[in-house]
Amino acid sequence: MVELCPNFFGIRFVDRSTRSSPPAPWLSDVLHSNRRELRRAERKWRRSQLDSDLHTYQGMTFIPSTTGPHRDLAISFGNSLITPTEDARSLGVILGGQLSFSAHITNLTQSCRFLLYNIRRIRPFLSQEATQLLVQSLVISRLDHCNSLLAGLPLGAIRPLQLVQNAAARLIFSLPKFTHITPLLRSLHWLPVVARIRFKTLMLAYKAKMGPAPPYLMAIVKSRAVPRALRASSTARLDAPSLRTHGRQASRLFSVLAPRWWNELPLGVRTVESLAVFKHRLKTHLFVMHFSE
Repeated sequence: MVELCPNFFGIRFVDRSTRSSPPAPWLSDVLHSNRRELRRAERKWRRSQLDSDLHTYQGMTFIPSTTGPHRDLAISFGNSLITPTEDARSLGVILGGQLSFSAHITNLTQSCRFLLYNIRRIRPFLSQEATQLLVQSLVISRLDHCNSLLAGLPLGAIRPLQLVQNAAARLIFSLPKFTHITPLLRSLHWLPVVARIRFKTLMLAYKAKMGPAPPYLMAIVKSRAVPRALRASSTARLDAPSLRTHGRQASRLFSVLAPRWWNELPLGVRTVESLAVFKHRLKTHLFVMHFSE
């Protein structure tokens, strides 16, 4: 008789007629008599695993580079010495001490270029639709991952990611390197990288304003308070903090960028009550803004 048994890699077939017999009684006696040695060996193995895993743990402490004194942050833990590093990885994003994301952009560009190189090798055997699906699932999804963290960066810092998107679009259409990219992006209905970053930030702002969103985001996104019933009370604007209060270095904060970008949206986009409709209108607005002739 054959039955289906769950397996980590899928489904396997087991024949009951050939199933192995249960362990012999003598094996249980041996394990019971040597349980102390087995537990000691297990504790030793766990300690060795802990020491080896310390090399993979990463944390980050931010100290102001202009006012903070130089500190030795090396920590001794058992037989291991934990030394500070300039970058740390969290959720696939490389964070630096200055939050410039230069290391993350470099690493992301290299990984996407490698994927495009491999797709280009099999491009003659793929149709245009299959190539587009492959590029969107492997490359474009990487460009969109946590891209709201790049909001407010200079265009020069984001340019390597835009070049990756341009190369991906040319690969789909099998066009040479210096082909004009705007008609290709318009044909694919792809927003540029800068617009995709703004799109993700405004989506988070909508969820923080209308819900659902984490409480820490809802606490920093507040609607503009109007003392009495005015025409401005029906425009669904957000309260934008002043840079004089937060300082010019805080211009990349979500609490500063999101209300400013939100208030720049047309009234027909800001006042939408459905998330799906807002997403559609927001993409249409950004598409027209970046590709209007």
